[in-house]
Amino acid sequence: MATFSEHLRGRSDDDLVRLLLRRPDLAHPSPATLASLAARATSRPSLERALAGVDAAVLQAVESVVVLLDRADPGAGVRARDVVAAVGGDRATAPSVREALRDATDLALLHPVGGRTADPLLRPAPGVAELLGPGAAGRAAARGDDPDEAAVREALASAPAAGRTVLDALVWGPPVGVRPSAGPAADAVAELLRLGLLVRADDRHVLLPRSVALVLRDGRTHRAPATPPGDADLPHRDAALVEAEHAAAAERVVRLVAGLVRLWEQAPPPVLRAGGLGVRDLRRTAAALEVTEPEAAFVVELAGAGGLVRDDGEESPHWVPTTAADEWLARDLPGRWARLAAWWAATTRTPALVGTRDDRGGVRAALGPDGARPWAPRLRRQVLDVLEDAAPGAAPGPEQVRAVLAWRTPRAQPPTDAVGAVLREAGWLGVLGAGALPAAGRALRDEDPLPGLARGLDAALPPAVDDLLLQADLTGIVPGRPSAALEALVDACARVESRGGAVTVRFTPESVRSALDAGRSADDLLGALATHARGRVPQPLEYLVRDAARRHGRLRAGAASSYVRAEDPALLAGLAEDPRHAALGLVRLAPTVLAAQAPVHELLAALRAHGLAPVAETPDGQVLHAAPTVRRVTAGRTRADEPARGGVPQAERAAALVGLLRRAGSEPRAAARPGTTPGAGPAASATAGTGAGGPGRAGGTADVAEALGLLREAAAGHTEVWLDVVGSRGALERRRVRPVRVDGGRVRVVDTTRDAEIVVAAHRVAAVTPVAVPDVDDHAPDPWRTDTA
Repeated sequence: MATFSEHLRGRSDDDLVRLLLRRPDLAHPSPATLASLAARATSRPSLERALAGVDAAVLQAVESVVVLLDRADPGAGVRARDVVAAVGGDRATAPSVREALRDATDLALLHPVGGRTADPLLRPAPGVAELLGPGAAGRAAARGDDPDEAAVREALASAPAAGRTVLDALVWGPPVGVRPSAGPAADAVAELLRLGLLVRADDRHVLLPRSVALVLRDGRTHRAPATPPGDADLPHRDAALVEAEHAAAAERVVRLVAGLVRLWEQAPPPVLRAGGLGVRDLRRTAAALEVTEPEAAFVVELAGAGGLVRDDGEESPHWVPTTAADEWLARDLPGRWARLAAWWAATTRTPALVGTRDDRGGVRAALGPDGARPWAPRLRRQVLDVLEDAAPGAAPGPEQVRAVLAWRTPRAQPPTDAVGAVLREAGWLGVLGAGALPAAGRALRDEDPLPGLARGLDAALPPAVDDLLLQADLTGIVPGRPSAALEALVDACARVESRGGAVTVRFTPESVRSALDAGRSADDLLGALATHARGRVPQPLEYLVRDAARRHGRLRAGAASSYVRAEDPALLAGLAEDPRHAALGLVRLAPTVLAAQAPVHELLAALRAHGLAPVAETPDGQVLHAAPTVRRVTAGRTRADEPARGGVPQAERAAALVGLLRRAGSEPRAAARPGTTPGAGPAASATAGTGAGGPGRAGGTADVAEALGLLREAAAGHTEVWLDVVGSRGALERRRVRPVRVDGGRVRVVDTTRDAEIVVAAHRVAAVTPVAVPDVDDHAPDPWRTDTA
């Protein structure tokens, strides 16, 4: 019978390359030999990764082989036609079941043990059965607890009717039931235990043995072959609607992130002692951006993921925009959005966790240290793959997306809440439009997604308009998406009231004063408005601007720490006595001069907050239009900015590695010098002079990884090996054993000479050698291949 290692050596180079590409963990770090590759492929972590990535059909096929092999001769295998029958396949579904078996064989989860036939015998790779556990395909109980088929049928014939109801409830799994304490059901369970149709797990639970379940199922391991869910019932959106909603959401998220940068550059919030953004600061940020707190947390985390804001590292640290924010703001709208989308797809940060409680009951903060999850990028990719593979315009909900993921990765199903969070964030970001994937969103799969993302949004955006419809009621309407110049003017002198197909703005004394504070004069502002207006500037708006300009600067502030002066004493009347200004430390120096203890910028802000319109001035009395104080820190490297590993395509690297493994397998190993046995860990010195297999033995190994691989193969095939172990005193001992289980750093074996079961720590294994090594053709044809003569 061919072992798993022999099967791998018999694979073609193309098959090995395909295996390394589909299971990349096998190539990192590079194995030294094909035996090392086989050992790694049967290790528990690698098998867990492989099984986590297979769909329900492949998992079903593997489970069926494992369950059917338990009934067969342990040294034999299972044929594909038996698997088709076991999963309930018919003529229509048999090809898909066989394709699933081929896929499992390509992934080295199954391997053929017979010759090159149309329907070879299949066995699970060593370690697969242990990893699937006793509950695979609804089975239960260890092999020793299983009655034979004849005994099961005889017991079923005498089972009470109430007992058959209990068995029917457990037959398709899960095979564990709670034992009733009293009543007819308790009597029925007691009778089933007496007949051996159930076995006791503990004082409260019972198990349905696998042989009983298979008899009740008429030899089937599953109800029916696994099939992917259809998309006929999915809601669909019109393509024009999808692109329009995508463009609107993209424009909005860019505006929100830019607003966050401008907000925090002037008033950076403090960093919590434990790290992150405080709940009150998040609430203030949400109010300033006019969004909900969950969306504000998403905007904050998105800016943090792109390195636009970070901890400034000061003694009293604050969240401050970085120099990368200036570079991002300098780009056009599609370029800014493309980077936001790429950062979101690559980051491990999970904004949905903000506001939830951790294991200790504390609230998770935005930008906090416990807001990262390594699975987040993979989940986003999986969710977007579901939408990309669906029909154009399909807009599935969280439950429907999770149903598809349950088919694609049944052993790694995400919670519905996590799927819903990804869909919600993708909608906020504009990666989805009306719940469906737009053309730009499909570019996230590209190796370099930025060009495709930018092109997709640029095509979806409506043309920019440069017109402003000014109304006599001090409002204005931008009939479309404003151009960059018009948007800058509106942001400077007006307040946005609504956004949609058009933008409605309102001019107020405060908004006009902001433009005057930035250094514009009344004539400059009215001239800019006239440039964009259709027709003349309405008289009420002109009066508003000129009245604000007339009042602007009538109060002057300077440093005393600072001072306030006015030509009209009436303007200063009562300011020093007003208790609202007590924190400013105002002192009257003259009827037209007040000194203050607060800095100039705080004095100006306080006076403006109470409806006054002061300006700063220089020592010689000239008006000073001071730009707001903004803070920046050096940007750090983000996950999306990290260069890809290596410059060689993965397929070429895998092919080169296969060539090295072939050459390593064809070269004889150099004999180890006494005291220098390679790869045997702490036991290396104890194996000096003995070698891997002892006198006259071939095919053994002293490499730790290869030794564990040989032990797994022997446990799967119920064969015997020579096991060299280092005793507690450092002496080398040789035993002829039959491995039972290799897991958790321990090896459980049966010493066939002494008829005793022992457990050996893996680090004490010095060498392993098969008792009988068959002649192996290193290039035997793969029985699944149909292109060989």
